Amino acid sequence: MELKEKLISSFMAFEEQIDTETDLHDIRMEALKNFEEKGFPTKKLEGWKYTSLNAVLKKDFTVFPKTDSALEFADVKKYFLSEIDTYKVVFIDGVFSSFLSSTTHEGIDVCLMSSALTKPKYKMIIDEYFNKITSKEESLTSLNTAFAREGAFINIPRSKVADKPIEIMYFSTGNEAALMVQPRNLVIAGENSHVQIIERHQSLSENAVLTNSVTEIYAKKRAIVDYYKLQNDSNEASLIDNTYISQREMSTVKVHTFSFGGNITRNNLNFFHEGEHIDSTLKGITILDGTQHVDHHTLVRHATPNCESHQNYKGIFADKSTGVFNGKIYVEKEAQKTDAFQQNNNVLLSDKATINAKPQLEIFADDVKCSHGCTVGQLDERAMFYMQSRGIPKKEAKALLMYAFSNEVIESIKIPELKNRINRLIAMKLGVNMGFDL
Repeated sequence: MELKEKLISSFMAFEEQIDTETDLHDIRMEALKNFEEKGFPTKKLEGWKYTSLNAVLKKDFTVFPKTDSALEFADVKKYFLSEIDTYKVVFIDGVFSSFLSSTTHEGIDVCLMSSALTKPKYKMIIDEYFNKITSKEESLTSLNTAFAREGAFINIPRSKVADKPIEIMYFSTGNEAALMVQPRNLVIAGENSHVQIIERHQSLSENAVLTNSVTEIYAKKRAIVDYYKLQNDSNEASLIDNTYISQREMSTVKVHTFSFGGNITRNNLNFFHEGEHIDSTLKGITILDGTQHVDHHTLVRHATPNCESHQNYKGIFADKSTGVFNGKIYVEKEAQKTDAFQQNNNVLLSDKATINAKPQLEIFADDVKCSHGCTVGQLDERAMFYMQSRGIPKKEAKALLMYAFSNEVIESIKIPELKNRINRLIAMKLGVNMGFDL
């Protein structure tokens, strides 16, 4: 049975397990119908022109785990920011792990999506925010909505500051030969609030995993949200990540995406402006080798005046790896005084590596400051010669140039411990010891 048919036929059994969530039945049914009509995206769609899921979808995925899984903290400690104290929302094969998690309801809510969907005290919040900014054109978002059950629910009330970062961790144990999971996250940052969030999907085996994730983020007036996505998975793990962000006036949202591993990774990142003096930042570093494939698909919709957006994506591609960058800035007629910047720079370390870049501007206002740019090239041979002539071995010189190439993004990380972690991961990915404190 093909995966599409398996998912559709499993829907009735899924709803029987969650029959208490009657308010969401109509939303789920509409989403399932949309997915049934559209199916999985193919290369015939313009937005998926360079990314094919055919090889991934041929696997016989289990859509509901058959066995309970447990992990010891020692088995996964290295994946956490153990240098600092954090809130943790941890899932194992799609199931919440209370043993590994550290949640709270004291002043802020850091808890489970399943609790928010079922408990009466959260009903007004779910009615106001759940599935309100997602795209009906994205069939995989509709699929996730139909099966939305578990994930992280984060609610930062007005004028509250999360006292420590929040880690959202999804582990796959490999107990199933091939597993599909569909986490759903909802983040609400109230007026004048501030929160830092780190999200990671990690497979602990070489068994196939397909993650279809959806995250909705709402930043209210003057709210600040720093969101970090760390993607460094096994070569049998594929991730489709749809993130939707709604910003109100004077809010600041920054999303950093670090893509270092995985089979196929697709990041759909969508910003929607709903007020003046909004600041949106989208930055990313991609370092790939082998046959890995990463597709960044971004949209910033400027609908109001006096707003800013800044995009900066760096890519380093070796062997037969493939990168895709499809970035779009859309400025509506009313969005005068918009300041929008988009930059995508790529380095190809192999003749067989590929990058497909498509920066886009659609501007309907006449008083704006918008720019975009894209570069594709190799490392500077003159810089390499200069460093080698001063006693730096070729491998280390090459790594230092690549590190300097990506440093502009690294410097904007606001959590020092995370910055150190990213530096170490980059050094490991480049296969060198940098020779200085990372």
